[in-house]
Amino acid sequence: MAGAMWPGALPLLLLLAVLLHPSRCTQGGKVNFREKEKQVLDNILGPGRYDARIRPSGENGTDGPTNVKVNIFLRSISKIDDYNMEYSVQLTFREQWLDERLRFNDFGGRLKYLTLTEASRVWMPDLFFSNEKEGHFHNIIMPNVYIRIFPNGSVLYSIRISLTLSCPMNLKLYPLDRQICSLRMASYGWTTNDLVFLWKEGDPVQVVKNLHLPRFTLEKFLTDYCNSKTNTGEYSCLKVDLLFKREFSYYLIQIYIPCCMLVIVSWVSFWLDQSAVPARVSLGVTTLLTMATQTSGINASLPPVSYTKAIDVWTGVCLTFVFGALLEFALVNYASRSDMHSDNIKKQFPPSDQMEHSSSIDPSSELLEPDGSANFAMKPLVRHPEDSMSMDKLQQCEIHMQPRKKNCCRSWLSKFPTRSKRIDVISRIFFPIVFAFFNLTYWSTYLFREEEGDE
Repeated sequence: MAGAMWPGALPLLLLLAVLLHPSRCTQGGKVNFREKEKQVLDNILGPGRYDARIRPSGENGTDGPTNVKVNIFLRSISKIDDYNMEYSVQLTFREQWLDERLRFNDFGGRLKYLTLTEASRVWMPDLFFSNEKEGHFHNIIMPNVYIRIFPNGSVLYSIRISLTLSCPMNLKLYPLDRQICSLRMASYGWTTNDLVFLWKEGDPVQVVKNLHLPRFTLEKFLTDYCNSKTNTGEYSCLKVDLLFKREFSYYLIQIYIPCCMLVIVSWVSFWLDQSAVPARVSLGVTTLLTMATQTSGINASLPPVSYTKAIDVWTGVCLTFVFGALLEFALVNYASRSDMHSDNIKKQFPPSDQMEHSSSIDPSSELLEPDGSANFAMKPLVRHPEDSMSMDKLQQCEIHMQPRKKNCCRSWLSKFPTRSKRIDVISRIFFPIVFAFFNLTYWSTYLFREEEGDE
């Protein structure tokens, strides 16, 4: 019986196998709609149907300007160059506009959008980056660009590009400064009567999370419009202002602390003996040359601007302190030789001999003139009362003035008999106090000016 039923059951089984085959299900589902995509593209972009040279109409099919909404995604910021005043950025750039000529049937929502990779097949806005120095597209593995056409005729253009952009900087507060670098996008040929760029509503600029910069921090960004008028008309323009704050810790470790150490090392000369001429000279010259080398190295990484920067004030004052310490030793050396000369004179004419010489002179000889004639001083025999009163007042003033003449500084300096030693002692106190006052003035001034700039 099984063998008799087999010839009739075979066609039925084959029919069921064909109907239940996966390829049959696929053909009834999506394969046909992929074929529909081709038909739609041929229908809207076929020869004689669409002209990419003509811009889309305005809103509601009017002759107004075409509105193009723009948004960008900042992928990375590789460097910010102070010397060339430029910065490099990699971003995903997106434009979206409405072209009613590209409307198509979505077959009940089955076709969400059509994807193109050739931008020349549809009309494109002639946007360019006005502050661009260099730029290139990314073509690995395929060109990083796509165009999506939606059923209502909306077109989305997305591309990944890398740009090197100009960033004019004000370095007066360097390295305590903040810099604003702009990204400007404008129309090259279409005026505002034909083309208008608008920022996309709601988060027009997006920044990748954990954006890392070696010497800066991206504090915030602002979007704005920058339309420009020329002899040929007014052109639509968009801009993004990126506010970068310079990281100060790098400069504190590499510049400020080493300069402070060099200044303090130059003060060691004040504590060395006056007779250690080679040690004091070599110390002063070495610190001076090291400070000069440090200053030249700092200026080599910055552009030759015409104004004074904050770092110039710091290095200039530190260089002055080191140079002053070297000059101080020259003054000490000169004073020590003067002290030696005065000591030699005292040895030739000791004070005891002078006292004996003066005591051997007859007091009555004071009354004799050089020619031997007598000279008697005429003194009044009777004093007037006014004279006695004035003498008493003078003695009282002298009594009151004597305690005021005592000075703690003078009494402390009197412990050091030579002038050269006194100069060293005064320098040990004077140089640190002045340098501390300079630090207080410097940091309060530039930090306060930085806060004013933020406001």
